[in-house]
Amino acid sequence: MMNRGFMVPWGAALFLLAFAGCAGTQVQRMDPGTVKDISGNWNDTDSRQTAEEMIQDCLSRPWLAKASSDKGKAPTVIVGAVRNQSHEHINVDTFVEDLQRSLINSGKVEFVASKSERGDVRDERLDQDTNASEETRKAHGQETGADFMLSGAINTIQDKEGGKAIMFYQVNLKLMDMQSNRIAWNGQKKIKKLISRSKVSW
Repeated sequence: MMNRGFMVPWGAALFLLAFAGCAGTQVQRMDPGTVKDISGNWNDTDSRQTAEEMIQDCLSRPWLAKASSDKGKAPTVIVGAVRNQSHEHINVDTFVEDLQRSLINSGKVEFVASKSERGDVRDERLDQDTNASEETRKAHGQETGADFMLSGAINTIQDKEGGKAIMFYQVNLKLMDMQSNRIAWNGQKKIKKLISRSKVSW
C-alpha cells in the first residue's frame, strides 16, 4: 500500500526539478569593454589594450612621416603572422583582428587584406569573369601591394609557488619595409599579473 504522506504533487515536483536545473548556472551579461580577470590568463582585455597601445606607438614614430613624404600619400600596411610562443592557448586571430582594427581606424595608413582574405577575393573575381556583366566585373592584376608588413610574437614566463603565480607576457611586433627588408619600427608591450588562489591547482 502506497504511503500518501510522502507523495509530492506533480506541479511542485516539476518546479523543484526546474529550480534544481537552474540553480547550477548563472549568467550575467557584461559590457564588452568591462575589464574582468578570472583565471589570470591572456584575455580579450589584454588583446584589445595591447593592440591599441602598440599601434598608437607605432604610428607616432618617424617612419610614418618619412614614408608618407616619400610616397606622397599614406603608406599601405598589411598584418602578417603573429606567433603564439607562450605556454597558453592564445587565439592569435583575435589579436590580429584587434591590430587591423586599430590600424584602419587610425586613418593614418592604408590597409590591405591578409593572405587568406585575398584568396577569397580572388575566387570572387574568378566567379565574376563567368557570371558578372562586362560593366561590373573586376579585372585581375589591379591589387594594391603593401609597403610595410607588421608581424611578431607573444611570449610568456610563469613563476609559481604554492597558491601564487606571476604571469608575465611580452608581445614583440616589428614593422618591415617590404622592398628593402628594413625594420621601420620595433615595438614591445609587457603585461605582468599576480595571481592568488585559495587552493593549489596549477
